[in-house]
Amino acid sequence: MVNAVLVQGSQSDYDDQPGISYHFPKRYLRRMEQTVGDWVVFFAPVKDNGFSKDGRGAYYAAARIDSIARDQKLDEHFYAYYTPNTYASFASAVPRQIDGRFLEPSLQGRDGKANSGVSQNAVRHIPFEAFREILARGWREIEIELPRYDPTNDVPHGLSEAAAEFELDFERQTISELVNRKVRDVRFRGSVLLAYEKRCAVTGWQFVNGGGRAEVEGAHIKPVAHQGPDTIENGLALSGTVHWMFDRGLISIAANDEILISRKVNNSDEVRRIINPTGKLIRPKRPEHQPHPAFIAWHREHFGFAA
Repeated sequence: MVNAVLVQGSQSDYDDQPGISYHFPKRYLRRMEQTVGDWVVFFAPVKDNGFSKDGRGAYYAAARIDSIARDQKLDEHFYAYYTPNTYASFASAVPRQIDGRFLEPSLQGRDGKANSGVSQNAVRHIPFEAFREILARGWREIEIELPRYDPTNDVPHGLSEAAAEFELDFERQTISELVNRKVRDVRFRGSVLLAYEKRCAVTGWQFVNGGGRAEVEGAHIKPVAHQGPDTIENGLALSGTVHWMFDRGLISIAANDEILISRKVNNSDEVRRIINPTGKLIRPKRPEHQPHPAFIAWHREHFGFAA
């Protein structure tokens, strides 16, 4: 198993399924097979301003590769499926260069420029240290009380050197954080709140207490229980009551962003009073943070709203 970078643009021509799978041609099959069971990060290509502010590319999400299957419709193409509930977007996109240093060592070319032979590859293996640094930078704005990690359990026999144990502990802690539901929930909420500037997408309220704690919550559009990913495009910043109504299908969102009220609501006039004056969803500013139409459509269909 090996960590890797997968290039995936906001306007990709491949049949990528958000939070579910990565579509790729046969020439990358062997490299992808080596990632099965391990974690990857996703990189928006150079000049893709959907993710990168400066057009130089950026890392924006991580997931664990579960399996690979042949594309039954397109010859010599394959799908890499993510382990359910492991795909998560970063709070902030991570640039490929920090102070002139490429976070992927293999990209480091002459005179501070990118190694073009490597950068053109859509699948690139990276050492664990580089993978860990990208993760740390992706969520560095999110404060998390990390769970204590006990390195005494399941330590393989023969690893007696302190340095080796230290490195193993770092790897285990990193992976533990990636799959820990408590940590993922905190990272998801923080990422969504940053994208929406701590403003409720339905009411428009932006309440923050004296300590900087926002009133809004990070809501999944398609719930984790239904394989909804921990991504900003599957999230909405919602006030507590609105979150409660959204999760129970009392309100939803139309294709044109109109806030829909269910016929099950016993006093729709009261609900309308807390919806912002436009009557429509308040979207985040950046294009890569927009709620994905597929998740919005799932919510409407799941709760029986008319198309």
